[in-house]
Amino acid sequence: MTELTLSSETSAKVAPVLRPAPRGIAIDAGGHRVRLKWHRLQRRVDDLAFTPRRLREGLVLGASMEVDLRRHADHGFVCLHDATLERETTGSGPIAETTTETLRRLTLRRPDGSPSGEGLILLEDLAEIARMDGDRHALLQLDLKEDDAALDAGLVESFRRTLASIAGRCIISGHDWKAVSRLAAAVPGLRRGFDPCGEDTLDQLRDDRDCRAFIAAGLAAAPEAETIYLDYRIVLAALELGVDLIAPCHDAGKTVDAWTLDPDHPRAAESLWHLIALKADQITTDAPEALETLFESIEAPQRPPAGSASAPADTIGGI
Repeated sequence: MTELTLSSETSAKVAPVLRPAPRGIAIDAGGHRVRLKWHRLQRRVDDLAFTPRRLREGLVLGASMEVDLRRHADHGFVCLHDATLERETTGSGPIAETTTETLRRLTLRRPDGSPSGEGLILLEDLAEIARMDGDRHALLQLDLKEDDAALDAGLVESFRRTLASIAGRCIISGHDWKAVSRLAAAVPGLRRGFDPCGEDTLDQLRDDRDCRAFIAAGLAAAPEAETIYLDYRIVLAALELGVDLIAPCHDAGKTVDAWTLDPDHPRAAESLWHLIALKADQITTDAPEALETLFESIEAPQRPPAGSASAPADTIGGI
């Protein structure tokens, strides 16, 4: 067998090996790029929520990720969704009355309720991990689950100290704009986002005037917000009434995140089709990899061209 050798000159001309792009980061369609945000740090549908492993992975890959923030008894935050511990952890009682020491002893529960053995992420843990080297495009959304009345001076100061060194990698968001602004103002460089959607918003959108009033009020309430977070069902309900909720946000210089679309939702492919056609900047999902696969399964003629905001009814029905 003849051994093939390359001269140094020839070796220098050999093209580098191209690695495939990581899955579950973004969808590119018609010149428009839509980021796929890892809801509760989940990349795959069977992932446990809020784990350090996925956080580290997402930072390396340049993913957009989301964690929820709940205040605890020691003037700090923990990455959990509920106000109480029972459903998500092996603990019990209100998180606001639980000390750091107790939180450190708890583990996360799996969706079936069984203990996972995974510890909780406190905000200081998240900050320590986020200080690692990673892709510059990585973004952490801190979704505040508290209102302004829950924030005292000690909590705001603790938040400032913890986030100061990673502010450039984060955006803080929530329903209470006063609370979001209060925390963001304490940390130079921390971006802000606003979610104007309430539990009854969908039921209140009866005609195009309601839709236009809703988005106008949301933009007026949070003029400094960089990103507007919209329930994807509200976006699509407005579209049915002839109103594009995303365009006014873009006109105001905002990016739009449509939450939370999963591949197993009814008519998920159609919903994904419309959100991309409307040029959503980001889609929140519990299964980013599977949602990317779902997009790839949509036949090319049915994919939204750049700038398209709607599709013929017969085309949509075929998805």
